[in-house]
Amino acid sequence: MNITPDSADDIPVAAVCRNCGEVLHGPHCHACGQPVKGLMRPLGSVLGDLLDSVFDFDARIVRTLKPLYLRPGFLSLEYFAGRQVRYVTPFRLFFFLAVLAFFVARLTVHVDGAGAGEPPQVFAKATTVAAVEQARDAQLAQMAQAKREMTGTPAAAGIVGIEAGEQRIREAADARIRELQGKPDSAGKAVSKAGKPADTQPGLVINGQVWDADKHPVTISWLPAFGNRWLNDQVKRGSDNVERLKRDPGAFKDAVLSVIPTTLFVLVPVFALMLKGAFLLQRRLYMEHLIVALHSHAFMCLSLLLVLLAAVPAETFAPDGTWLNSVFDWVIALLLLWVPVHLLWMQKRVYAQAWPITVLKFGVLGVLYSVLLAFAVTAAALIGLVEM
Repeated sequence: MNITPDSADDIPVAAVCRNCGEVLHGPHCHACGQPVKGLMRPLGSVLGDLLDSVFDFDARIVRTLKPLYLRPGFLSLEYFAGRQVRYVTPFRLFFFLAVLAFFVARLTVHVDGAGAGEPPQVFAKATTVAAVEQARDAQLAQMAQAKREMTGTPAAAGIVGIEAGEQRIREAADARIRELQGKPDSAGKAVSKAGKPADTQPGLVINGQVWDADKHPVTISWLPAFGNRWLNDQVKRGSDNVERLKRDPGAFKDAVLSVIPTTLFVLVPVFALMLKGAFLLQRRLYMEHLIVALHSHAFMCLSLLLVLLAAVPAETFAPDGTWLNSVFDWVIALLLLWVPVHLLWMQKRVYAQAWPITVLKFGVLGVLYSVLLAFAVTAAALIGLVEM
């Protein structure tokens, strides 16, 4: 019997599954799981189901985000109790918030490439020492503002690039000042009109020698030949990108922010394993700890998103030194303070241990995870430097 009912109520009593022949009792076959509804039906019905799925997802997002942020541990406990369908699944929630948070970070965290991109040309236009110093201070102020926006967020790895740009600005300004004063540079070398030493700086130095793919490559004895070739290719890309970084620090920021979500996806199961070790005596399944880890990371991504969104009006409508800027500073500070408080409270509610042991385990896990996160973000920064 061929049927294409629009709802479970339209299924005849004698209807059977077209896949396995079992008698149907609802919209899905209880034997093989195949849905009664297929794609071989009017297009309007298919589009209706798609819209239902989208709006149902939106409704669950609203029901999920509020307890995720304001009720520590609530979603994990609900999931353990079997009340799952009404909320977005933990992985889907984490994936959605991670992608959204770092997409917003790429839009809102700025590194002024014009200010630090070609400082020698900027300083070459200055005809007095005072003008050079004024241009230098203005560019350094822009870089400092970018550092303040990144501090305390996963985007802080980009500070490495900003500091490199700051050093380049200072060196170019000093060289231009020496040129205007008719003095040689610190090494006694002639200074070009652009405000730079006439010769170029050496490249990447490894084991006391300048790296060269042919004359002095990176060689690891236990790696096969193709492995060493790949490694030297990456070193070359990174070395070339350092020069690009000096011209465009924003490219490095975007590259780092693009790989951090992947880094967090790798850290989630590792953090779940750390929770398993910390609460080994409770004999919980690893999947329970993984749910807690997913909700914890989803909360941190949501917190990052709120901080970034709070920084937008602060930067746009509240100049430094005004009372409104102080209000936004307090809002951002409270959002950041809520992160450790929420995570501690979440651990207390989910694992239901006494406060002293909860605080002790939270502190140990926090330190270990912070070290792990620092290594991971550093690795992400190096990957970003190669991939930018």
